[in-house]
Amino acid sequence: MAVPRIVIVGGGYVGTYAALRLERALRPGEANVTLIDPQSYMTYQPFLPEAAAGNLEPRHVVVPLRRVLRRTRILNGRVTAVQHANRRLTFAPHVGPAAELEYDILVMSVGSIARTLPIPGLAEVGIGFKTVGEAIFLRNHVLAQLDIAASTDDAALRRRALTFVFVGGGYAGVEALAELEDMARDACRSYPNVSPADMRWILVEATDRILPEVSRELGAYTIAELRRRGIEVRLQTRLESAVDRHIVLSDGEEFDADTLVWTAGVRAHPLITHTDLPRDEKDRLRATASLRVEGVDDAWAAGDCAAVPDLTKPQPALCGPSAQHAVRQGKLLGDNIVASLRGRPVRDYRHAYAGSVASLGLHKGVAQIYGVTMRGFPAWFVHRTYHLSRIPTFNRKVRVVADWTLALFFPREIVSLGALQRPREEFEQAARPTAAAWPS
Repeated sequence: MAVPRIVIVGGGYVGTYAALRLERALRPGEANVTLIDPQSYMTYQPFLPEAAAGNLEPRHVVVPLRRVLRRTRILNGRVTAVQHANRRLTFAPHVGPAAELEYDILVMSVGSIARTLPIPGLAEVGIGFKTVGEAIFLRNHVLAQLDIAASTDDAALRRRALTFVFVGGGYAGVEALAELEDMARDACRSYPNVSPADMRWILVEATDRILPEVSRELGAYTIAELRRRGIEVRLQTRLESAVDRHIVLSDGEEFDADTLVWTAGVRAHPLITHTDLPRDEKDRLRATASLRVEGVDDAWAAGDCAAVPDLTKPQPALCGPSAQHAVRQGKLLGDNIVASLRGRPVRDYRHAYAGSVASLGLHKGVAQIYGVTMRGFPAWFVHRTYHLSRIPTFNRKVRVVADWTLALFFPREIVSLGALQRPREEFEQAARPTAAAWPS
């Protein structure tokens, strides 16, 4: 009998934890596991704000797949189509021609991408906050804006450089803004002609509250804390245009800003629409509580790309797109695949939401755990403790703790390595004819 071939599409929380579970539970020769992802690492996204703020080394918030998944075949590239009826998918490596891969069992764990709107200028000037590359870019960019402001006497140019706009009042937007503002405020000590009062930080949210995952009371506290720091929180306000970095808001205000961060929600990965698997009205895979794709044999799905029933709610509901659900679903998915291979019953996913934690900068945070509300330093400490316990591998835990420990004794680095975004620029100038490269 042929050994079953399991293919996991996506190396995020679900894919990585499912593969870890399979490696630990499968007997030698019981199945072959392949994981496909464009990157060779899993990003622990809750630590991205701290990486952007310089509290953590960016390499320490990612987990190298080949190091932690030693019995799994890792393929780097993109899956462009899935024909589950034929048990085949199209794999496009980063270099070389696309190829068709056959499999017996499919796991769809491609996650989500930023949900954008057709706002003029957004695609040209906006940046998201879902990847470690975006976190590194934003850190370098914010510090570069301070360099620009410190090096000119042009008042309009200074205002534009020191205006930072974040759209979206969920966890990603609030944490990214709070951590970067905290970093920039700290960095101002090294710029004699730039003060925190010169900076303008704006959070734009279309609804009447921020942090919808927590109570209104805690959301209101967070708004008050941000405003106390001079951050503008615009509720029931939408971004209308960002053409040429000229920001137009629905409340009528217009201004120029060199920084526009978009964190207004996510949607299922577009690969889902290039499969023959059943989808819901939001183009998520229809999944059962046991994480099987509804009405399909040998196909499993979980995480942001799947509509998984939430059995803990009294009324029909779906699990939200959170890391908390994705990690637990990934583990159960791996267990259920092993159970199905051995002819044993599978289990339904049932996990009551434990709560939420958010960092608002160094030593500042909010948390709501099992109904207990915390603010300030205790919430910040719980935030760090919880996420330290969740990041995979002992190696990464030690490195994260080492970064935090060093930060107790040394100030944050305020160097902008903007050349990382354009590493060949200086060489290209040197390679041009002298007259063109260095005009007189």
